[in-house]
Amino acid sequence: MKLIISLLTPLLLLSCASQTNAPSSSSGLVAKSSFLLTQTQRGKIARKIWQNESGGKVAGLTAWNAGEEFPSLGIGHFIWYPKGYQGPFTESFPQFIQFARQQGLTPPAIALTADAPWASRKEFQAQFDGAQMSGLRSWLSENLTVQADFIIAKSQASLGKVISAAPASDKARVQANYQKVSTTPNGQYALIDYVNFKGEGINPKERYNGQGWGLLQVLQLMNNTSSGQPAAVEFSNAAKRALGRRISNAPKSRGESRWKAGWYSRCDTYKQAL
Repeated sequence: MKLIISLLTPLLLLSCASQTNAPSSSSGLVAKSSFLLTQTQRGKIARKIWQNESGGKVAGLTAWNAGEEFPSLGIGHFIWYPKGYQGPFTESFPQFIQFARQQGLTPPAIALTADAPWASRKEFQAQFDGAQMSGLRSWLSENLTVQADFIIAKSQASLGKVISAAPASDKARVQANYQKVSTTPNGQYALIDYVNFKGEGINPKERYNGQGWGLLQVLQLMNNTSSGQPAAVEFSNAAKRALGRRISNAPKSRGESRWKAGWYSRCDTYKQAL
């Protein structure tokens, strides 16, 4: 039976963050239930993330962006590294496939290899309309809910990691900011989407000039604000500050300024009602 996973209420989130004996899967994600996000809200979040990543197009479910060394798959553009490439970003597509199998799904054979089966973007594009990649897109388009559940589960699992990684002087403020943002549906969407978008901020490899851009850094950069919609707005603004800092620190060869407008537009959706 497929597990239905949704974001916990703020109090339950804070409680679970301190538990060390919660049951977990081999993918490291814990299946939890909640009454806060409805099925309709979960569906809206899935569509928003898909729209953010690839305009909600089926063709965008298998992508290899120019200037990147790896393909990005699914509604959340989960990273999948080719054989021999060790990048600085957290690889998530193999985690998703493991999660999907644990929910009883049978992914296509092409998705079960340890490494992405394309050695280069050129090879990927040459095989884009082939039977294997077309079949993978079809399977992904038919299983949107489990992709959303995976993204939500990643967000749920992030809180304890983020608090643990925060400096002692920041732990209380980081936890309080998370709780403030999580009190509205669009705030929950912001937390869910941002972890999928730019990570937890705890991977030491995900740094430019020693500065990260993940969820931890956004929560640290938030100014003091009240709970609810003001917190969602401030999270959006802090996310743009973190991403602007990333662009400034990025190696010039990566040309990350080309993504600024799109990244900022995505962050602006966090301010809007779900």
